[in-house]
Amino acid sequence: IMPQSLSNILVHLVFSTKDRTPWIEHDWRDDLHSYIGGVVRRCGGDLLAAGSVEDHIHLLFPLPRTITVADLMKEIKAGSSRWIH
Repeated sequence: IMPQSLSNILVHLVFSTKDRTPWIEHDWRDDLHSYIGGVVRRCGGDLLAAGSVEDHIHLLFPLPRTITVADLMKEIKAGSSRWIH
C-alpha cells in the first residue's frame, strides 16, 4: 500500500488593479472577496483570508495540488475583473 502524500503550501497572493486605478469600492468589497472565494473553491482550494483597498487585494489560501499558482491566479484575476465590470 502506497502512503498518502500531504501538501500544504500557503500562498499569499497580492495583485493590483490595472494601472492601480482605484476600482475596488468599499461598499462591495466583501462581495468581491466572497466571489473570489468561490473561484478558489471551484479550483479545489479554500480561501483563508482576503483583504483589499481601492487599488489592490491580498489573498491567503493553501495551493490546491491540482493547479499551478499561475493558472489559479489567471482564474482569479479574470473572474474578478469580469465581476467588477
